[in-house]
Amino acid sequence: MEDTVINFYKGKKVLVTGGTGTIGAVVVKNLLALGADVTVVSIDKVERVKAVLGNTSFFRWGDLRDYQTCMDVAKGQDYVFHLMAVKGTTQTGVSKVASAYVPFLMCNTNMMDAAFKRDVSRYMFVGSIGQYPNIPIRREDDVWTGPPQANDRYMGIAKRAGEAQAETYLHEHGWDAVRIVRLSNVYGPYDDFDVRTAHVIPALIRRMANGENPVLVAGDGRAVRDFIYSYDAVAGMLIAFEKAPPCFPINIGSGKGVTIKEVAETIADIVPTTPKIQWDCSKPTGDQIRVLDTQRAKEILKFETKTNLRDGISKTIGWYYSNKEIADIRGKELHE
Repeated sequence: MEDTVINFYKGKKVLVTGGTGTIGAVVVKNLLALGADVTVVSIDKVERVKAVLGNTSFFRWGDLRDYQTCMDVAKGQDYVFHLMAVKGTTQTGVSKVASAYVPFLMCNTNMMDAAFKRDVSRYMFVGSIGQYPNIPIRREDDVWTGPPQANDRYMGIAKRAGEAQAETYLHEHGWDAVRIVRLSNVYGPYDDFDVRTAHVIPALIRRMANGENPVLVAGDGRAVRDFIYSYDAVAGMLIAFEKAPPCFPINIGSGKGVTIKEVAETIADIVPTTPKIQWDCSKPTGDQIRVLDTQRAKEILKFETKTNLRDGISKTIGWYYSNKEIADIRGKELHE
């Protein structure tokens, strides 16, 4: 990593919310390697924190729905990476939408306001490909041209609200701390591999790795998505945190579309169980094409992904086989 990035983080007090997830765990490991003084805050159990990070000395349990908790953890911090996500299941995201949307909005609002009041000098807000309208190639300036797709409506609106909140502090108070990235579909180590809640790559890895054969996959395989390996996503985020302009969203993704068919066949080719794939065309697969335009990242951050799909999936499968107990801990917690 460039010396300028190392110097930017060395010795800084950095708060990471949600520091044991797919993105958060990688962010924490990178920050520690860069010499930052890290504090991790989440509602995870110590068991998971120890399994993922190997050290609980810098972990603090905290529920960010409580405003005073946010004020407490933000005190004295130089930087904040706000990476928390609301724990839930597919049921929560579909029929119990308030159980996901309301806590998510509360945590986002509280944490950013606390960081503002504590004079934090840098703050990372993470958006997603799901906050865009239903357009095939998603450029940063297009996010407000229409509502999010129905299946992403509530989380998409919450992400937009967070970006708007950041802009209000900048315009009224001159607080220029917030950097905004919008991520494509992130996968990799420390992901959620529980088939009840996992996204397509970790779900298929677990099903195939555990001997399911044939594997029934929703849709016809023609849907196109933009996937980014978690370590690539974090590399882009660390650069954006330093170099992106305030409140200037930058897409972080591969910028390349791959079909779900290619994803499923790649996983099936790598796992040792040699499963066959069957398609269930009676089930919907969402938008036909969802790909991020990444030109802004290339121009401003000089950032492009380094890990192709096959290599990223291979690394993720290898991690899963070697760390099933960590994956099992996360799945258990999500359903308690």
